[in-house]
Amino acid sequence: MTGLQSVGSRTLTGSQLFLLGGSFLITLGSFAVLPYMSVLLHDRFGLGLGVVGAVLAVASLVQFSGGVVGAALAARIGLRATMLVALAVRTAGFAAFVPGLTRPVVAVAALFLVSCGAALYLPANKAYLVAGCGPERRPGLLAESGSAFNAGIALGPPAAAPFVLTSPAGLFTGVAVLFALVGAGHVLLPSVADEGGTAEDKTVEDKTVEDRTGEADGVAAGVAAGSGLPPFAFTVLAVYVFMFFQHYLALYAVPRTSTAFYGAVLMGYAILLVVAQPLLARRLAALPYATALRLGFGAMAAGTAVLALGGRAGIAVGAVLLCLGEIVLFLKNDLEALARSAAPSATVFGRQRLAAGLGAFAAAVVGGQLYGVAERAAAVPVFWLVVSAQAVVLPALLVVWARGSARRRAGDGPVAAHRPR
Repeated sequence: MTGLQSVGSRTLTGSQLFLLGGSFLITLGSFAVLPYMSVLLHDRFGLGLGVVGAVLAVASLVQFSGGVVGAALAARIGLRATMLVALAVRTAGFAAFVPGLTRPVVAVAALFLVSCGAALYLPANKAYLVAGCGPERRPGLLAESGSAFNAGIALGPPAAAPFVLTSPAGLFTGVAVLFALVGAGHVLLPSVADEGGTAEDKTVEDKTVEDRTGEADGVAAGVAAGSGLPPFAFTVLAVYVFMFFQHYLALYAVPRTSTAFYGAVLMGYAILLVVAQPLLARRLAALPYATALRLGFGAMAAGTAVLALGGRAGIAVGAVLLCLGEIVLFLKNDLEALARSAAPSATVFGRQRLAAGLGAFAAAVVGGQLYGVAERAAAVPVFWLVVSAQAVVLPALLVVWARGSARRRAGDGPVAAHRPR
């Protein structure tokens, strides 16, 4: 994998290499099963589509928003112990799918176990990966982590496709064994402290935020005034816009092209994400936050607008632009949240997962209604234009709110001394 041997100018430790490899295997196993849950719940268990949608929506919300619980657990029992608990829960969840093949209630309970395990694992995983590293190494490490996860996401569904309907019991058993083995490997990891960076690191980060605020325009000033809230809020918006693409591209692309072309687009998307994110990590870290927001949301707005053109070219180019938007926004928001917070890293990542969960949930609720209206009006391309408009308007409204908040604080006292000139 690109950049796997070193990040920045330093060689990865054995623990970091193991975590990156484990991240790949974890998502490989997870996405060998989870993308097919709607088919299994509906076709095999006979659950209505409304029930299936509700189950998947709640499971997704648990998986994302439960990150704050994972962060709290990490603060209490430590990062390694939290990862071990999370992997034990997920192993039990995948194993429970085997008896769940004849009992829908058990299958739904298994799905929620898997979601709870994911919620607990990721904040501790990311915090362990960057533990003891200064701000100059974090972009590369987080980018490598994202690439490892996305490689597993890309390969999991095609790897499981021959087995998911013909021999699901064997598939679930194999995934449970994989998680048990990865969990056993985590036992060998040394314990590390999650202190949210050293005092020297925090001084550098605070100075970096101050410099970026001075360099950028009024947008950055408004964003900076919001302290820890804006990275959280911009993560909500970024995931909200992105999940329209994630949820509804299949419905849009397959009838206009083919399943083979749709699969090729997803595979190309994943490859671009895996390769480009580590390559761009250091440049993204150096960008002023306001510039990154403009680039990221601009790419998403352009990508969804191009999707409205339809056809193979429009869908392929739109996907590339959305991939670039994801790379910029998802990585930069995590880095900015880390730089602005004195909280332990696991807590920061847990909050970011909560933000992602809120964005994904909102997209699922709003997107279904919007797509339904567009489909009934025989104007589905308009759906993507509406999404594009949201990618422009919603961040601008948040900036207006942040600048207004900054002015109110400035009028109240000491903040006035830090008004941009």
